[in-house]
Amino acid sequence: MQWAKVIQRLRRERVASVLITVTAVRGHAPRAPGAKMIVTREQTFGTVGGGNLEESAIVRGRAMLDERDAEPELLEIGLNTHADNRYGVQCCGGEVTMLLEPVPTVPAVAIFGMGHVGRELARVLSRHDIDLYLADSRAAQVDSSLSQELADAVAEVNIKHTPVPESLLPELPQGTHVLIMSHDHAEDAALCDASLRLPNLGTIGLIGSRSKWRRFEKTLAEEGHSATDIARIQCPIGVPEIVSKEPAAIAVGVAAQLLQVFAAEHSTSGDQS
Repeated sequence: MQWAKVIQRLRRERVASVLITVTAVRGHAPRAPGAKMIVTREQTFGTVGGGNLEESAIVRGRAMLDERDAEPELLEIGLNTHADNRYGVQCCGGEVTMLLEPVPTVPAVAIFGMGHVGRELARVLSRHDIDLYLADSRAAQVDSSLSQELADAVAEVNIKHTPVPESLLPELPQGTHVLIMSHDHAEDAALCDASLRLPNLGTIGLIGSRSKWRRFEKTLAEEGHSATDIARIQCPIGVPEIVSKEPAAIAVGVAAQLLQVFAAEHSTSGDQS
């Protein structure tokens, strides 16, 4: 099993999991140290040896998925008739120690528009463990220089050039927070309209003034969106107390607001997926 690829896929799909690794074996056991398996609430990938050993690890792993802020822990299982064999007897005669490591889901953010603010915001958010999607309809804004600027990113960064940015929205993971800050108000409007048609997205933010938002509210209503749906979009965005119009300051305010959203999500969901 290529466990790293499985972990990456589950991360993209926003599925929480537990990575289980055999760390030590004393005596005889079904698998050697280094054997791994991955457990989600509904699936398993790989094996650490089957039988009572594996089922005990699966049950404990799934319990960890329901615990907020669960920490990695060691699980020791005896493979003899005197051990706790609630899921079947294994008589290999050895003892196995396994490390169970929770791999929670991480927030996902998509920024549409890599202008001055978008670029500054990408820099700030890239320092956090999130999935970060960056898109622009202008090829020059998402060229190799952007990748170089974010070369030391902690985030998983995905950069995309697309002439029709709203076409990317259905491809985003469930719960992705969307920030709309393109160079073109028509493009912003198309992104707002398309975002409201996808109930699986997270928060939706639009850069701009209150007067811009009043025009957008009217247009979105004319396109058939209800007042409740339109209220999903926040405009202006950022921490209100930060009044500077410098791109870096705006980016810090928007990032701070998102971090508050991430914290609220974590406190209510316990990282459950």
